[in-house]
Amino acid sequence: MDQIEQSSSSELVFTVKRQKPVLIAPAKPTPPETKLLSDIDDQEGLRFQIPVINFYCKDSSMGGNDPVKVIKKAIAETLVFYYPFAGRLREGNGRKLMVDCTGEGVMFVEADADVTLEQFGDELQPPFPCLEELLYDVPGSGGVLDSPLLLIQVTRLRCGGFIFALRLNHTMSDAPGLVQFMTAVGEMARGASAPSTLPVWCRELLNARNPPRVTCTHHEYDEVPDTKGTIIPLDDMVHKSFFFGPSEVSALRRFVPPHLRKCSTFELLTSVLWRCRTISLKPDPEEEVRVLCIVNARSRFNPPLPNGFYGNAFAFPVAVTTAAKLCKNPLGYALELVKKTKSDVTEEYMKSVADLMVLKGRPHFTVVRTYLVSDVTRAGFGEVDFGWGKAVYGGPAKGGVGAIPGVASFYIPFRNKKGENGIVVPVCLPAFAMEIFVKELDGMLKGDDPLVDSNYASIRPAL
Repeated sequence: MDQIEQSSSSELVFTVKRQKPVLIAPAKPTPPETKLLSDIDDQEGLRFQIPVINFYCKDSSMGGNDPVKVIKKAIAETLVFYYPFAGRLREGNGRKLMVDCTGEGVMFVEADADVTLEQFGDELQPPFPCLEELLYDVPGSGGVLDSPLLLIQVTRLRCGGFIFALRLNHTMSDAPGLVQFMTAVGEMARGASAPSTLPVWCRELLNARNPPRVTCTHHEYDEVPDTKGTIIPLDDMVHKSFFFGPSEVSALRRFVPPHLRKCSTFELLTSVLWRCRTISLKPDPEEEVRVLCIVNARSRFNPPLPNGFYGNAFAFPVAVTTAAKLCKNPLGYALELVKKTKSDVTEEYMKSVADLMVLKGRPHFTVVRTYLVSDVTRAGFGEVDFGWGKAVYGGPAKGGVGAIPGVASFYIPFRNKKGENGIVVPVCLPAFAMEIFVKELDGMLKGDDPLVDSNYASIRPAL
């Protein structure tokens, strides 16, 4: 039976008519085998579903082609190569995850919305208020085990454009791995007989050593007691996106000390956002606060991981300090911490993480007073082309996703209505904190002295 849902925001009200969900199996028989995930893949902090959304314009050269039919067929053909995605996860001894390659298929939802792309406004960015209709959470489909590993919804729009939304079980792939799969679907949709990059499993390259031995420091997995209830309260969360174009970045660079002038935009933004976010959440001055930077480790292996590897190949190195030191010191203090953290990730570091997972029962990364940032500006979500050209917006569907909502932000490539290229960052905070966060960030962008901070006025500058 068709389902009709109405979505509304202050600007936009529309109806989405969904067909019954179906499973898309591989177009040809695939090997019925069991494939182990790596010891990086199956850590607790990746056992959740991650949403991605791409918006596409009408393309008159595609004539009467139906994006739903084209993409459905392409998914079935792509799954012949990526057949583990058509299987289901099982859990073995020691909480080890494995894919049972059953060929059951990925879940697919066909939908129509009585809205045009234009009505979404000229700056498409998270939060998308209608997300729960454009990526419908099919009841019973969202589990980590024994559930579809991908849920894909294609929604036709009244203007002839469409929305491709996807939900991934994160234990299977990271952003580069997912984009590799989506790119393959695009290539098959455009008539290829095989993807240009063939998938490589090789998850054993990221397994623990025998015997496992933790050789690096991993504060990202410290067990920190949440003594004061400082994991974010979830009942009054506000989602907002912030754009950083050339003028915003140069305004923030004025706070960078001379010896750090060569810092990257990622390092600069991470330092600024971590500082503003910490001020906004008002932790006790002496409490530890941390930022986790997701670092892609593919090129840090010798030899590098094989081209076509689509598993999780990143680490969460962490910078740790106290709230007082972070908020009262100049920005250079946070910047030094972030720069050092990123350089921590080596092949040895990755092996040490895998060993820690096996020895400690696959723990979750620390979330208490933690901010997690992931740069997907070069991941290529927006480049995925099903025949209708590149996406108008392509990338994470919202910030704050994860096993613990509100902890994560993504850095997403974005062009604003003035035609400036920059980065959009969705942030998720409790309402009281968002107000302070906006004020702090505005102050820095306008050039106010970032050390004059009323929330920490009683704290001596940390040395």
